[in-house]
Amino acid sequence: MADKDGNKVAKNYRTDVEFGRNGGFHVKGMEDVDWGMKSRLSKIFQPESGNTVMLAFDHGYFMGSTAGLERLDLAMPPLIPHVDVLMATRGALRSCISPQYNKGIALRCSAGSSMMDDDLSHEVIAVDIDDAIRMNASCMAIQTFIGAPGEKSSIENLCKTIDAGNRYGIPTLGVVAVGKDMERTPAFFKLATRMLAEFGAQIIKTYYCDDFEEITAACPVPIVVAGGKKVTEKDALTMAYLSMQGGARGLDMGRNIFQSDCPVGMAKAIGAIVHNNANVNDAYDLYREEKGV
Repeated sequence: MADKDGNKVAKNYRTDVEFGRNGGFHVKGMEDVDWGMKSRLSKIFQPESGNTVMLAFDHGYFMGSTAGLERLDLAMPPLIPHVDVLMATRGALRSCISPQYNKGIALRCSAGSSMMDDDLSHEVIAVDIDDAIRMNASCMAIQTFIGAPGEKSSIENLCKTIDAGNRYGIPTLGVVAVGKDMERTPAFFKLATRMLAEFGAQIIKTYYCDDFEEITAACPVPIVVAGGKKVTEKDALTMAYLSMQGGARGLDMGRNIFQSDCPVGMAKAIGAIVHNNANVNDAYDLYREEKGV
């Protein structure tokens, strides 16, 4: 049995060395998956940059009507042209988003208690594979609570979804959950992201933290960074820039876009960082230009 305190030899992440299996496909670690899965991954990660901008508006599945998302039918359409992927529930997509937009879809497939519950970690699989196929999902998103009371059941949800997705060529996005009492350290994120990748998730969503380049180096599939709570536009762009410089392959922004005083400007600014390697000041200028400042 492995020593729970880790190996006694110091770890060497070799952060200056590129991923060792860079072949002809642009998504990390996915060189040998089948054609259908590569096709879906290419709707998520732009072939030109290898990166993605996701727009998360799945908050209502446990928070209800979030500020900025009171009217999904009005808030989302202006933002869609400036992102690559929509991360949402099937109910929101079917009712509020035109299928003519033809963007990548990260379909929220897990659900559990509302935010009124002290423990959100006991989720279930809320969308079966048949409906994911009907929704033309580019990937299926499953929340996974490492170190929480519901850890075992959430890992089971993830693994069942990965198995179902593999049968039909649909990637699984493993979302590293961080409850209010959960650890948020580099050691935790190294553990959680690596576990989800080892279980077979093709994409991992997590949070930015110190030593982030070690986390991305140790994870053999692409990491997308969550936007998290609303902060100032400059702070959100700084986090986005540091994430990409640290080896992330994209951002999944929600509140830092739709709760901004200029959501379209923020979407454009995040896209410039993710796809064009813009620095923070240039991206902030894009945001201010759209805002008319």
